[in-house]
This record gives sequence, C-alpha cells and structure tokens, in this order.
Amino acid sequence: VLVLQAAWALAGGQVRYSVPEEAKAGTVVGRLAHDLGLEAGEAEARRLRLVAQGRRASVELSAASGALLVSERLDREQLCGKSAPCALRLEVLLERPLRVFHVQLEVTDINDNAPVFRVDEEALNIAESSLPGSRFPLEGASDADIGANAQLSYTLSPSEYFSLDHQVNNDQIVSLGLILTKALDRETIPVHRLVLTATDGGRPSLTGTMELLISVLDANDNAPQFNQSVYKVKSLEGSELGTLLVTLSATDPDEGINSDIIYLFSRHVNTKVKEMFTIDENKGEIRLQGKLDYEETNSYEIPVEARDKGSPPLSGHCKVVLEVLDVNDNAPEVWVTSLSVPVSEDASLGTVVALLSVSDRDSGENGRVRCWVWPASPFALEATFAGSYSLVLREALDRERVSEYELEVRAEDGGAPALRASRGLRLPVSDVNDNAPAFAQAVYTVLARENNAAGAELARLWARDPDEAANGRVSYSLWEGGGAAGSSGSAGGGWRAASSYVSFEVRAVDAGEPPLSGNATVQLFVLDENDNAPALLPPAGSPPEAAALAPDASAAAAASGSGSGTQWAWAAWGAPAGQVVAKVRAVDADSGYNAWLRYELCEPRPKGPFRVGLYSGEVSTARALDEADGPRHTLLIVVRDHGEPARSATATLSVSLVEAAEAALAAAAGSSAVSSRSAVGVELGPGAASAATNVWLVVAICAVSSLFLLAVVLYGASRWAPRAAVLSGPGPTTLVCASEVGSWSYSQRHSRSLCVADGAPKSDLMVFSPNFPPPP
Repeated sequence: VLVLQAAWALAGGQVRYSVPEEAKAGTVVGRLAHDLGLEAGEAEARRLRLVAQGRRASVELSAASGALLVSERLDREQLCGKSAPCALRLEVLLERPLRVFHVQLEVTDINDNAPVFRVDEEALNIAESSLPGSRFPLEGASDADIGANAQLSYTLSPSEYFSLDHQVNNDQIVSLGLILTKALDRETIPVHRLVLTATDGGRPSLTGTMELLISVLDANDNAPQFNQSVYKVKSLEGSELGTLLVTLSATDPDEGINSDIIYLFSRHVNTKVKEMFTIDENKGEIRLQGKLDYEETNSYEIPVEARDKGSPPLSGHCKVVLEVLDVNDNAPEVWVTSLSVPVSEDASLGTVVALLSVSDRDSGENGRVRCWVWPASPFALEATFAGSYSLVLREALDRERVSEYELEVRAEDGGAPALRASRGLRLPVSDVNDNAPAFAQAVYTVLARENNAAGAELARLWARDPDEAANGRVSYSLWEGGGAAGSSGSAGGGWRAASSYVSFEVRAVDAGEPPLSGNATVQLFVLDENDNAPALLPPAGSPPEAAALAPDASAAAAASGSGSGTQWAWAAWGAPAGQVVAKVRAVDADSGYNAWLRYELCEPRPKGPFRVGLYSGEVSTARALDEADGPRHTLLIVVRDHGEPARSATATLSVSLVEAAEAALAAAAGSSAVSSRSAVGVELGPGAASAATNVWLVVAICAVSSLFLLAVVLYGASRWAPRAAVLSGPGPTTLVCASEVGSWSYSQRHSRSLCVADGAPKSDLMVFSPNFPPPP
C-alpha cells in the first residue's frame, strides 16, 4: 500500500511518507531514490540532496542508498504542537538535469504523553446552602498528543455527594464540572476530598490525577450568574491598546453585600492572557492591553469569574472566546532556493534556471500570493507546488543581443491594500559559437600591378564575428579550390603578365567548437607593365627541334630586352614588286598596347629593293628585281612594341638573288628537307631556297634519274609544292590572331599548330606557345 501511495504521489509531483514520532535515529522512512525511479548509484551521481523548509526536519538523505533516514529524535509535540496532521515539507533537488521533488513527511502521533492537570490539588469552596444539582466548574487536564490519544475521559472517586459532568458543545469546547447530588451538611462533613482522574484514548491509555479539596461554607447560598456561559468576541489583529472587547454582566438574587459582584479573571487563566487583557472588576469590561497578532495566536479563551461579597463569597463563571481576525500586515517573502547561472545561449526552452520559494504569513486572501517576473524577458515563472516556483526559459536566448538579464521576481498578496515584495536576480548568458564570421562584402575587386614585390599588401579584408572570446577570434586563409581557373602567381610572390585576372576565395574561420566560417570572393585584376621585349619566333618550316628551342630563344630575348638572329631567304631575278620573300614572326608576352608590335626596316634605308610590313612583318619586294641589285642583300629588321618605354628585338635576313629555276628547286627541296636549325628569325616565302648542299643533292638526283625524271620532278615541284607547313608539338599553346591593324587575343590550348597561308599578304593566323621561363 505504501509503495502504491508513493507511486501515486510521485505521479502528482509529490512523495508522501509517514513515520511515528519517537522513531530511533537511523530509522528508514522511505527509499526515496527508488520511489523517484532512480537507478542504483544514480542518486549519488546526480547529487540527490535534501532541502528542508521551515521547521527543523530531523531527517537526512543517504547519498549512497538514496534512503530517507531519521537523523534525531522526532517529537511531534515539539514540531507541530496541537496541529494535525503534523506534516513536514521537504524539497529534494536532483541535478543533471535540475529537477525538484516535494516530499511530505507526516509524523504520526503515539501515545507518549499522559494527561496533565495544571495543579495537583484544587481547592473548592461550596456553600452549605447549595442545592443538589448545583454545578461547579473544574479545569480539565491537557494532553500534548492529538487525535484519539488526546481524547480525554474523566472519572471521579466514589462519593455520595458529588458526581462528574463532562460536556462538549457544538464548537468542541469541553466543559467539565462537579455536580452536587446531595445537600451538604457542613456540621457533618466540613471537607470533602475527592480524586479526579483523566484518561486518554491511547492504546495503552495513560492517566493523570488531581485531588479536589472541597470546603463546605455556610451562609451565602446564592452565587452570581452570568447572562450567558460563553461570550464570543471578534477583534482585528493590530487593534489599538485599550480597545474595549466585551462588557460582562452577572446577577446575584441575594440582597445587600451578598449581591455585590466583582469581576476577575479565573484562577485557571494563564499568564499570557493576563498580559494581553485587563478586566474592570466593577464594570466587567475587558480591554486590550497587548498587541494582537493573528500569525502568533488566532484565538484566546479567557475564563472569567463573578464573585459576590458575601461571607463566604460565592462566584459564577463564564468563558470569553476571542477570535482574532487577520489583517494584511505581512508582506510576501521571496527566497531563491537554487540558481543555475550562467545560462547557456543555446539552452533549450523549458530549462529551469532558478527555484524560488514564496510565502505570506497572513491567511485567506491576505496570504494568497501572485508572482511574476519584471521586466518582460525570455524567462517566466511556473508554479511547481504550493509556495514553490521555477524560473524557466520560455524564449530562445541571443547573447549577441542581450548578454545579461537583470530581473525582479515580484510577489503581491490579495489583501486590501495589497502588499508587495521582490527579489532581484542577475542572469548572465554564456556564449556559444552560433555566429559565423561575415565579410562586409561578398565580392572584393582589387587592382594590382604585375611584378609587385613578394609580401606586398594587395588588399585588407575584415570579417566580423559577434561572438566573444575564442568564438569571436577570427583567422584568415585562402580557401583551397576556391581560385578561378587560370589564376597564377610567381614563386617569388610577384604577379606575371600571363594572367590578367585572378579570382580566389578568402575564408574566415573562428576558433569556436565546432568552428564556423565565412567566405568572400577576391577578384584581382593584374595591370600590365611593359616588362617583356618582343620575342622572335622560328619560321613555319622549321623542324620540331627548332620549334622546341624557340621558347628558350624568346625567353632570352625577353630577358635581355633585344634579340637578333640571321636567316637566309631566296628571291628570283625579275620578281615583281610586292612579292613576299619572307615573313618575320614575333610575339610579346605583354598585353594591350605593350604587346602591339610594329616592324621597321633599319638597314638598308628605304631606297633598297625590299620593304617590310609595318604590322605584318612580311618582307616583300619594293620593286622588280634586276641584276643591278647585286646577288645578296642583308636586311636588319627591328621589331618594337608600343609600350612606354618601348622594347625591341632585331632580326637579320640575308636574301640571295637566284634564277627562277633555282628558286623553284630550292623551294621544293626546302619543303621536303628536315634539318635542325637553331637560329631564331623568319618564315621563308614561296621563292626561298634551303642551303647550297640541298641544291647539289637535287642536281645529283636529276643526273642519275634521267632528264625525263628531272622534267617530271620539276613539273611536280612547280605544281604540287605544299603551300603551308604544319608543325605540331606537345605542351600548352597560345592562339594569337593578328591583323594589319594590330588587334590580337590569346587563349590556352593543349596542342600547338602553326599555319601560314601563301595567298594572304595582309592578314594571317598564327598559333604559338610563349613558354616563359619560371621566375627566379
């Protein structure tokens, strides 16, 4: 039954136990950890502990077993007095997570107190003339126990003159009196000795006795009589001193001095009543002389006696019951039982932050307390039990918006006027890493000149993280994989002209756990400088080895700022003006105006038989060639860009004048011969020849093969000679399209091809690869 009761109470948020008073220290009241559903060892791990409220609990909680034990002697009468039931309110705290359970410990009464009379002997004076049936009030015994253990019954020792009258009215007020059953005769028995025994209802029952010493008086045989036996009076607590509470009235049918009445407190009145009230012995007025406090005592019983002045004097008795009415004179009280700070920024809704206890010593509406949190905040109060509240989180926290809350828990009772109390709470919010670093811009555009020094600052980026401490400490890095295709940089830190645009990602990462990051795109535009001289390219008919050597020669020319090479070309006597003899090819690794090339004939001066295209580099006849021009001409051609200052390279072209047949044979042999040439320079025209050795080789072949075969060869060489030579090689290439006006562009490829068209004297399509050496 106890287990079912505990389970039922736990489901309601409260555990109830009962223990008899006078239980020995160490007595197990209940296995609290088990009743709370905790596993073995969990009570100690989660710091199950007991918080007593109000009166001393006299119990303790075993941390190891989780059992509730009696720690010292339990005396119900000392703990609760006459209150029933005697219930001790306990709070049990359980951490991780924080929870509160309420335990009500009822101390049950045992019959450990015997009835006690105020005095061991009571002296009574009864007039001889008292009539049978007369009643004389007696003071009953008191029993510190409650319930059946305090239900007293009285017995009187056998007597033929007296009997005992025990009455309980509707208000549960006990009236005990001695009834005269037979007329007294003072001369026969002047004194009667009786024993009054009080027995409680315990098992076993306990008793207490008092001796009654009854003296029989003669003469005055009418005692004063009050107009009512019980006077009920109500008065507000805190009433002014001297306030009239009640005026008593008693009458005596005797005449003369035997009817003169004085009023006084009965001999049974306690000291506290005498301190609180006064009575006017002549008028019967009871006035207030002490301060009434409802919270201390809510009612008083004042026994009053009306005594005449006869000899012997007779007296009548009544009882004044004063009920003290509560006024709202006590403000609520607020205590913080537990406080868990700081509160984590990511705490879940419903998290218990603090436990509070609120009480008001007043009663009724005056003691009914309403609580709230001020000012408005993400926190709210929840009532967990009578007078107990939990401060819980109702809205999500944001430390970056509010880092600390200063709250007041305010309490107001229901009195008129209402009284208030408050308790201040300071709730700091601890930071969590919930904000990623953020850049001011998503994209940054930066302009930088090429060939800048290593370590030079290009731009300054800043990301803001509103978190604090390590959560807000930001580090920066280039995000691998974030750069755009084609971005490049030199090993020494300087930007090269090979890339005019670089795009990459900058990542900002905080030091939180886990770390958060933010990205920004940097678009870097490299501004070109004229730091590359024009580089001469090998002729289109060169073998792959010569083409492979061309980048080295171009790089050397770029490094020195000028370059020169000698190349031979053949022209036929009588060639008309405008016939292309050769073509000088060059490229500039710069861009824009810095890469726009022009070709100038330096030697001989313009009066010679040859001229060069200003932007095409084509060497052609300026007029018809004749024998007066001489057998050989050496041309010095300067290739210059448009940069500031301008850079240049030179090419030397040696043109030999031969007969038309020899020129055709040289062209045929040159188209089929494969020989290594390391010179940098020009592209041969359709009338150019190879070396003299090639000519002799053709002549020898013609002599052996016969004149007919020679004729066939000459016919085939003149008709089907190839118009273009194609040179292919591995490695990255750059496609350059040039025209007479100098517009050009380039892009990356995985193969390289070079095409020369014979029939296009003003424009052509060239594909080449400016393989620049790596920077130092």
